[in-house]
Amino acid sequence: MTDTAYYIYALKDPRQSPARPFYIGKGTGTRAWDHVARVDETRKGKRIQKIHAAGHDVVTSLLADGLSEIQALKLEAELISAFGTESTGGLLTNSVIPSGTTTVAPKGVVLPTGVREKAQLGLAFLKEAILELAQANPNGVLNSEAARALGLQSDYLGGSKDYLSWSLLGLLMRDGRMKRKDGSRRHVAQVK
Repeated sequence: MTDTAYYIYALKDPRQSPARPFYIGKGTGTRAWDHVARVDETRKGKRIQKIHAAGHDVVTSLLADGLSEIQALKLEAELISAFGTESTGGLLTNSVIPSGTTTVAPKGVVLPTGVREKAQLGLAFLKEAILELAQANPNGVLNSEAARALGLQSDYLGGSKDYLSWSLLGLLMRDGRMKRKDGSRRHVAQVK
């Protein structure tokens, strides 16, 4: 039986008419309203603070409900890519572009609107999957084990079959979320 408890929501700024979305998310339970109940210091949180300071309430709209988690993830990615993030000239305060990366396409490459956001959402999910795998294996995981266990190996021309997981491990190490175990080739999660 598929769990269909997920929904997609938008947080909207009522200071304009019509109210414009500034955040798209997926959730269950009270997730859509938790942002306003516990305002943080992210771009989204600062926008909520400005809305409240102007004497308004954030408009929370459920866009779709009764979704499986996979359906919700796909719809969330599509909507974020359609509206775009402030980092790429769009409307949303969603933080899908990691710091230290460029938003300029290489010369001669056409970058369709929203594809960078989709890629960054996918990257975030892949990094979380590898981190969970490492946390479940306190003795660490080899790159080849991560690639094989998560279905990330390529069958294209043999030798480069584990490059994707190497890149993901490298990004997690750069973020300080993983490290090499005692000088070995095994990678372990850094709990923060």
